Amino acid sequence: MPDSAKYIFVTGGVTSSLGKGIISASLAKLLQSRGFRVTIQKLDPYINVDPGTLNPYEHGECFVTDDGAETDLDLGHYERFLNRPTSQANNVTTGKIYQSVIQKERRGDYLGKTVQIIPHITDEIKRCVQILGSKNDYDFVITEIGGTVGDIESLPYIEAVRQMLWEKPKDTLVVHLTLVPYLSAAGELKTKPTQHSVKQLLEFGVQPHILVCRTEHELPVSVRTKIARFCNVAQNAVIESIDAETIYDVPMLMMEEKFDEVVLEKLGVDASQPRDLDKWKSFLERYKNPKTTVNIGLVGKYVELKDSYKSIAEAFNHAGAENETRVELDWIHSEDLNKDNLKERLTGLDGILVAPGFGSRGIDGKIEAIRFARENNIPFLGICLGMQCAVIEYGRNVLGHSTANSTEFKEYTPFPVISLMAEQKSITNMGGTMRLGSFPCEVSQGSKAYEAYGTESIDERHRHRFEFNNEFLTEYKEAGMRPSGINPDSGLVEIVEIPSHRWFVACQFHPEYKSTVANPHPLFVGFVAASKEYHEEKSSKKQSKEKVAEE
Repeated sequence: MPDSAKYIFVTGGVTSSLGKGIISASLAKLLQSRGFRVTIQKLDPYINVDPGTLNPYEHGECFVTDDGAETDLDLGHYERFLNRPTSQANNVTTGKIYQSVIQKERRGDYLGKTVQIIPHITDEIKRCVQILGSKNDYDFVITEIGGTVGDIESLPYIEAVRQMLWEKPKDTLVVHLTLVPYLSAAGELKTKPTQHSVKQLLEFGVQPHILVCRTEHELPVSVRTKIARFCNVAQNAVIESIDAETIYDVPMLMMEEKFDEVVLEKLGVDASQPRDLDKWKSFLERYKNPKTTVNIGLVGKYVELKDSYKSIAEAFNHAGAENETRVELDWIHSEDLNKDNLKERLTGLDGILVAPGFGSRGIDGKIEAIRFARENNIPFLGICLGMQCAVIEYGRNVLGHSTANSTEFKEYTPFPVISLMAEQKSITNMGGTMRLGSFPCEVSQGSKAYEAYGTESIDERHRHRFEFNNEFLTEYKEAGMRPSGINPDSGLVEIVEIPSHRWFVACQFHPEYKSTVANPHPLFVGFVAASKEYHEEKSSKKQSKEKVAEE
């Protein structure tokens, strides 16, 4: 093990969306497979304190950690790859940096000095980076810097990297992710964008040690040599990152490129410890060779941007592999659903998931989708707002309260089956004020949830302001909707089920946040298993009918 923590920075050039998060997570996985203790953090250049108040169309999914941090969706990738929880310290924004510096200035910590980008902002950035290594006993801290080199917003971060290279030259390494495009008209791979990107870094005083080159075509030796020569890196430090079939292939592709070996060599760390990727390979084998396929409808109001539900989509990949089943998601916009097209749109699905969200837009479509799943005995999973909609639907169509609603959508509804949590009523600020983070839940024996978890005591992550109104709890129980998960401290209903249904489970928390490659989430595993069983049942009936028709 290294004598002290090593710091690896991952920067990006040429264009955004090249996959810095997946490259960072893949490197971390390879280092972890050798027995090293690794964590990853994200430095986001935007001035928002966190993405909690950002519209999903702006930023994609807001990922929540155990300690209640609302973070960038890349932290989800970090957890899914490493099977280790992240925390507040793993996502730092410019907003947080400036907020901390200004608070220190107001307290007088700077003793009357003029507060400036250098050294005060850059010192705070370095503190946030190094605090992970100094307090948590990690061998490697991988830090992904959001945006691309040259962005005005990123300059303080790049300057902080330059300073760390000067202060800790033996413990700091820079990986630069760039693009090598293929011009079909010329029939050539072009290295100029990479050269200019590295030149931009050099202008800021940072020489990258390793270049990871995103490409659609294999990089021949001649191209690698050219990149190495003009960018002043070793030839074995030009790493090809070719388009992959799935993000879970990337660690294996990086292993073939000896990415982790080059990193260890440059940091002077012994690389003799062999990798253990047997579990990862087993997952890939099951994921790529399913025995059957199920079609599950994901009903949400942000489906145009699939990153809005990134953790849900990946949780289905994990659960599908666990069930040796390919999960094909049908992305259904809840605003497009109504009573007239419901049957046509949802018939044929093997399962229906109603996704989380906020606000009244698209709610009617979600409620109709839930009713269809309930009345047609189709496996159903509701998450957060999806659970609240399930409660509203049951109140309207089973209990007979036609005006049952949430006070989020109609403040003075006569049947507020979903209402604002008591501790939320005096809150006016939007940022970081919801019920956030991990909370305990007691699961009832004999329920579908207990069958999935195999235990009575669980902890799950939350992100909500409204809850099941316990004033209606007895009425719901008597009508056949069972509260199968309860918070032991607050009495909050965490899970509801319909025991008479083949698989109807809805939860107030977000199970998708805790699903990883190594530990697929139990509720998703159970939901996919139920969808698989329903699919096979339908196929068997269809075959029987065809056989009778032939006879």
